[in-house]
Amino acid sequence: MSLFQLDPQSIAARVRAADDRAPLPTCATSVVRGIIGFTLLSVAGFAPWPILDLWLRRGTETQLYISCVAIFIGLSGPLLHRLIIGPGSLARFYKLFAPAFIAYAAVWIAFWVWLRGPEGEIAGVLGGAAAMGAVLAFAFDAQRSLVKIIAVLAVPNAIGYFAGGWFEGRLAIDHRLSAMLLWGVCYGIGFGAGLGLAFHICQAHARAALAGR
Repeated sequence: MSLFQLDPQSIAARVRAADDRAPLPTCATSVVRGIIGFTLLSVAGFAPWPILDLWLRRGTETQLYISCVAIFIGLSGPLLHRLIIGPGSLARFYKLFAPAFIAYAAVWIAFWVWLRGPEGEIAGVLGGAAAMGAVLAFAFDAQRSLVKIIAVLAVPNAIGYFAGGWFEGRLAIDHRLSAMLLWGVCYGIGFGAGLGLAFHICQAHARAALAGR
Protein backbone atom coordinates (compact mmCIF):
# COMPACT_ATOMS: atom_id res chain seq x y z
CA MET A 1 0.00 0.00 0.00
CA SER A 2 1.44 3.38 -0.96
CA LEU A 3 1.89 6.35 1.34
CA PHE A 4 -1.12 8.12 -0.21
CA GLN A 5 -3.24 4.94 -0.57
CA LEU A 6 -3.60 5.74 -4.26
CA ASP A 7 -1.95 2.63 -5.64
CA PRO A 8 -4.20 0.56 -7.95
CA GLN A 9 -5.01 -2.04 -5.31
CA SER A 10 -6.09 0.56 -2.73
CA ILE A 11 -8.25 2.48 -5.20
CA ALA A 12 -9.96 -0.69 -6.41
CA ALA A 13 -10.54 -1.92 -2.86
CA ARG A 14 -12.20 1.37 -1.80
CA VAL A 15 -14.50 1.41 -4.83
CA ARG A 16 -15.58 -2.21 -4.25
CA ALA A 17 -16.05 -1.69 -0.51
CA ALA A 18 -18.29 1.32 -1.15
CA ASP A 19 -20.13 -0.56 -3.90
CA ASP A 20 -19.54 2.51 -6.05
CA ARG A 21 -21.22 1.98 -9.43
CA ALA A 22 -20.33 5.37 -10.89
CA PRO A 23 -18.87 5.13 -14.40
CA LEU A 24 -15.10 5.15 -14.50
CA PRO A 25 -13.75 8.38 -15.98
CA THR A 26 -12.76 8.30 -19.62
CA CYS A 27 -9.75 10.19 -20.92
CA ALA A 28 -12.05 12.90 -22.29
CA THR A 29 -13.87 13.20 -18.97
CA SER A 30 -10.61 13.59 -17.07
CA VAL A 31 -9.32 16.22 -19.48
CA VAL A 32 -12.55 18.24 -19.34
CA ARG A 33 -12.60 18.08 -15.55
CA GLY A 34 -8.99 19.15 -15.45
CA ILE A 35 -9.53 22.06 -17.84
CA ILE A 36 -12.65 23.42 -16.14
CA GLY A 37 -11.35 22.93 -12.60
CA PHE A 38 -7.85 24.24 -13.14
CA THR A 39 -8.96 27.21 -15.25
CA LEU A 40 -11.18 28.38 -12.41
CA LEU A 41 -8.34 27.64 -10.00
CA SER A 42 -5.86 29.55 -12.14
CA VAL A 43 -8.02 32.68 -12.31
CA ALA A 44 -8.43 32.61 -8.53
CA GLY A 45 -4.84 31.57 -7.89
CA PHE A 46 -3.37 34.49 -9.80
CA ALA A 47 -5.75 37.04 -8.24
CA PRO A 48 -2.96 38.34 -5.94
CA TRP A 49 -1.10 39.49 -9.09
CA PRO A 50 -3.50 42.33 -10.06
CA ILE A 51 -4.38 43.01 -6.42
CA LEU A 52 -0.76 43.63 -5.44
CA ASP A 53 0.34 45.12 -8.76
CA LEU A 54 -2.58 47.28 -9.86
CA TRP A 55 -4.57 48.19 -6.79
CA LEU A 56 -2.35 47.98 -3.74
CA ARG A 57 0.83 48.81 -5.64
CA ARG A 58 2.88 47.02 -3.03
CA GLY A 59 4.24 43.60 -2.18
CA THR A 60 7.40 41.77 -3.10
CA GLU A 61 7.88 39.02 -5.65
CA THR A 62 8.21 36.51 -2.80
CA GLN A 63 4.91 37.62 -1.25
CA LEU A 64 3.23 37.26 -4.63
CA TYR A 65 4.53 33.71 -5.10
CA ILE A 66 3.54 32.62 -1.59
CA SER A 67 0.04 34.11 -1.96
CA CYS A 68 -0.56 32.44 -5.32
CA VAL A 69 0.66 29.02 -4.16
CA ALA A 70 -1.51 29.18 -1.03
CA ILE A 71 -4.64 29.92 -3.08
CA PHE A 72 -3.82 27.24 -5.66
CA ILE A 73 -3.51 24.62 -2.94
CA GLY A 74 -6.40 25.85 -0.81
CA LEU A 75 -9.00 25.87 -3.60
CA SER A 76 -7.69 22.86 -5.53
CA GLY A 77 -9.65 20.20 -3.66
CA PRO A 78 -13.25 21.26 -4.41
CA LEU A 79 -12.38 21.99 -8.04
CA LEU A 80 -10.25 18.97 -8.91
CA HIS A 81 -10.68 16.12 -6.42
CA ARG A 82 -12.92 14.12 -8.77
CA LEU A 83 -9.86 13.42 -10.90
CA ILE A 84 -9.22 10.67 -8.33
CA ILE A 85 -11.36 7.56 -8.69
CA GLY A 86 -13.48 6.39 -5.77
CA PRO A 87 -14.75 7.65 -2.40
CA GLY A 88 -12.72 9.84 -0.08
CA SER A 89 -11.11 11.64 -2.98
CA LEU A 90 -11.20 15.15 -1.48
CA ALA A 91 -8.87 14.50 1.45
CA ARG A 92 -6.57 12.34 -0.65
CA PHE A 93 -6.41 14.97 -3.36
CA TYR A 94 -5.23 17.58 -0.87
CA LYS A 95 -2.61 15.21 0.53
CA LEU A 96 -1.32 14.59 -2.97
CA PHE A 97 -1.74 17.96 -4.66
CA ALA A 98 -0.14 20.01 -1.89
CA PRO A 99 3.33 18.40 -2.13
CA ALA A 100 3.02 17.97 -5.91
CA PHE A 101 2.20 21.63 -6.54
CA ILE A 102 4.76 22.86 -4.00
CA ALA A 103 7.41 20.79 -5.79
CA TYR A 104 6.28 22.20 -9.14
CA ALA A 105 6.24 25.79 -7.87
CA ALA A 106 9.57 25.51 -6.05
CA VAL A 107 11.38 24.18 -9.12
CA TRP A 108 9.69 26.69 -11.43
CA ILE A 109 10.57 29.64 -9.18
CA ALA A 110 14.14 28.40 -8.71
CA PHE A 111 14.75 28.25 -12.45
CA TRP A 112 13.08 31.61 -13.00
CA VAL A 113 15.11 33.36 -10.31
CA TRP A 114 18.31 31.73 -11.58
CA LEU A 115 17.91 32.24 -15.34
CA ARG A 116 15.15 34.82 -15.88
CA GLY A 117 13.86 35.57 -19.37
CA PRO A 118 12.67 32.91 -21.83
CA GLU A 119 15.33 30.47 -20.64
CA GLY A 120 14.04 30.64 -17.09
CA GLU A 121 10.45 30.20 -18.24
CA ILE A 122 11.21 27.18 -20.40
CA ALA A 123 13.37 25.56 -17.72
CA GLY A 124 10.72 26.33 -15.11
CA VAL A 125 7.91 24.74 -17.12
CA LEU A 126 9.91 21.60 -17.90
CA GLY A 127 11.51 21.28 -14.47
CA GLY A 128 8.24 21.94 -12.68
CA ALA A 129 6.45 19.32 -14.77
CA ALA A 130 9.18 16.80 -13.99
CA ALA A 131 8.92 17.49 -10.26
CA MET A 132 5.12 17.23 -10.20
CA GLY A 133 5.17 14.16 -12.45
CA ALA A 134 7.56 12.39 -10.11
CA VAL A 135 5.28 13.02 -7.12
CA LEU A 136 2.20 11.80 -9.02
CA ALA A 137 3.95 8.71 -10.33
CA PHE A 138 5.15 7.79 -6.84
CA ALA A 139 1.75 8.41 -5.24
CA PHE A 140 -0.15 6.26 -7.77
CA ASP A 141 2.58 3.61 -7.99
CA ALA A 142 2.88 4.45 -11.69
CA GLN A 143 6.65 4.84 -11.96
CA ARG A 144 6.75 2.93 -15.25
CA SER A 145 4.69 5.69 -16.82
CA LEU A 146 6.84 8.50 -15.41
CA VAL A 147 8.14 9.77 -18.77
CA LYS A 148 4.62 9.82 -20.23
CA ILE A 149 3.24 11.58 -17.15
CA ILE A 150 5.92 14.28 -17.32
CA ALA A 151 5.34 14.74 -21.05
CA VAL A 152 1.57 15.23 -20.75
CA LEU A 153 2.12 17.71 -17.93
CA ALA A 154 4.87 19.65 -19.70
CA VAL A 155 3.52 20.04 -23.25
CA PRO A 156 0.01 21.43 -22.57
CA ASN A 157 1.40 23.47 -19.69
CA ALA A 158 3.99 25.06 -21.97
CA ILE A 159 1.40 25.77 -24.69
CA GLY A 160 -0.96 27.43 -22.23
CA TYR A 161 1.81 29.36 -20.49
CA PHE A 162 3.33 30.82 -23.64
CA ALA A 163 -0.07 31.46 -25.25
CA GLY A 164 -0.95 33.47 -22.16
CA GLY A 165 2.34 35.31 -22.44
CA TRP A 166 1.54 36.17 -26.06
CA PHE A 167 -1.80 37.71 -25.08
CA GLU A 168 -0.24 39.54 -22.16
CA GLY A 169 2.46 41.03 -24.37
CA ARG A 170 -0.14 42.52 -26.70
CA LEU A 171 -2.61 43.76 -24.12
CA ALA A 172 -0.45 44.67 -21.13
CA ILE A 173 0.03 48.35 -21.96
CA ASP A 174 -3.57 49.40 -22.61
CA HIS A 175 -5.55 46.58 -20.99
CA ARG A 176 -3.37 45.22 -18.19
CA LEU A 177 -6.15 43.64 -16.15
CA SER A 178 -7.55 41.85 -19.22
CA ALA A 179 -4.02 40.74 -20.07
CA MET A 180 -3.59 39.20 -16.62
CA LEU A 181 -6.98 37.47 -16.82
CA LEU A 182 -6.30 36.02 -20.27
CA TRP A 183 -2.89 34.82 -19.15
CA GLY A 184 -4.50 32.99 -16.23
CA VAL A 185 -7.18 31.44 -18.47
CA CYS A 186 -4.65 30.21 -21.04
CA TYR A 187 -2.40 28.83 -18.31
CA GLY A 188 -5.37 27.15 -16.64
CA ILE A 189 -6.58 25.48 -19.83
CA GLY A 190 -3.12 24.14 -20.67
CA PHE A 191 -2.19 23.01 -17.18
CA GLY A 192 -5.67 21.61 -16.57
CA ALA A 193 -5.57 19.50 -19.72
CA GLY A 194 -2.17 18.16 -18.73
CA LEU A 195 -3.30 17.45 -15.19
CA GLY A 196 -6.38 15.57 -16.41
CA LEU A 197 -4.25 13.46 -18.73
CA ALA A 198 -1.69 12.79 -16.02
CA PHE A 199 -4.28 11.60 -13.49
CA HIS A 200 -5.90 9.42 -16.16
CA ILE A 201 -2.56 7.76 -17.00
CA CYS A 202 -1.69 7.33 -13.32
CA GLN A 203 -4.92 5.40 -12.66
CA ALA A 204 -4.80 3.14 -15.72
CA HIS A 205 -4.13 0.00 -13.65
CA ALA A 206 -6.86 0.92 -11.18
CA ARG A 207 -9.38 1.25 -14.00
CA ALA A 208 -8.27 -2.10 -15.41
CA ALA A 209 -8.74 -3.73 -12.00
CA LEU A 210 -12.23 -2.23 -11.76
CA ALA A 211 -13.32 -3.05 -15.30
CA GLY A 212 -15.45 -5.93 -14.08
CA ARG A 213 -15.97 -4.47 -10.58
